[in-house]
Amino acid sequence: MNPARSLTLPLWLLTFIACVAAFKVGAGVLAPIVLALVIGVVLSPLSRRIDRLGAPPAAGAFLTLFAMLLLIVGLFTALEPVLSEALERAPQIMDEVREIITNIRSAMQGLDNVSAEVAEAMTDDAAVAAEVAAPATAEVAQPVADEGEAIELPSMTDALFYAPGFVATVMVFVATLYFFLLSRREVYGWIAGSPAVPLGIADLLEAEREVSRYFLTITLINAGLGLLVTGMLVLYGMPYAVLWGFGAFLLNYVLYIGPAGFAVGLLLAGLVAFDGPLSFAPAATYVFMNAIEGQFVTPSLVGRQMSVNPLLVFLSLVTWLWIWGPIGGVVAIPLLVWAMVLIKRGHAAQTISSGTPGRLRPNLLATAEG
Repeated sequence: MNPARSLTLPLWLLTFIACVAAFKVGAGVLAPIVLALVIGVVLSPLSRRIDRLGAPPAAGAFLTLFAMLLLIVGLFTALEPVLSEALERAPQIMDEVREIITNIRSAMQGLDNVSAEVAEAMTDDAAVAAEVAAPATAEVAQPVADEGEAIELPSMTDALFYAPGFVATVMVFVATLYFFLLSRREVYGWIAGSPAVPLGIADLLEAEREVSRYFLTITLINAGLGLLVTGMLVLYGMPYAVLWGFGAFLLNYVLYIGPAGFAVGLLLAGLVAFDGPLSFAPAATYVFMNAIEGQFVTPSLVGRQMSVNPLLVFLSLVTWLWIWGPIGGVVAIPLLVWAMVLIKRGHAAQTISSGTPGRLRPNLLATAEG
């Protein structure tokens, strides 16, 4: 075996570990930069349309950035009254959730006690029954003791302490997004000029269009799901239905993990808001809606050519969530789609000619676009 080839796998493994460690350590700076690059790719169609109108590149980048910030401010302004009311009622809601969890644990303790009595009857050994019942009793005693404790909300001092870091993160994000929109073609030219990258500017632009098309399609699907969830919760009489619908819209970007967490939260909210079988109706209806969206709507609109292996999606989500938290969950899928498109076009650019071994066939896609 070639010694150089035998060292390839360890070198790639060490490189991967080093990159993950660098991303983890530099999360405060790298996370907003990568998020800005992903958002810049998604917003590239709007920037191209503005450029085609004859606007200067700086004006196009500024207008695109302004439109995105205006949309974000508008959404939070519309949700602010509902969000403020929910935050005011947060201690009361948490007390009700804690009471539900305590009741569930009490029921589990009852099952453990029954198991202990059965074991005692079968073995006639009181010591064994005591060892089985003691852990359950100890586990339930703690929540009951803590039930009267007040829920600690962030104070003004905490807000002032974290404000500079938050403002710096926002500034890094906004500046990176603006300069990327302003000079993304130059960035692509620099990447394509590297000898280690077998891609042209046309390949990078096509990957940008694919990721943008994918992300915008998913955004429309998530918006439709959020509206349906809001309407469903309004029919059920669920408090803060609009806020729950917005949460369904956002968490549906984090495939698998986001909808699962949202379903659990909706189940707890249903137990707090309703009594009887109606308590489970909101979560059950959402799971049904999400299954229809995931199995039929998304595959039909996204298309098979953009389908991604579920294992890769899950591993990408877990990795980026572990590295960067919620920001990692947002950028995981676009980065994965971008990488897959670039790899696919890289293989197309390096197809071996059947007539002359060792020679590269020209990239026909890049030639046609050029």
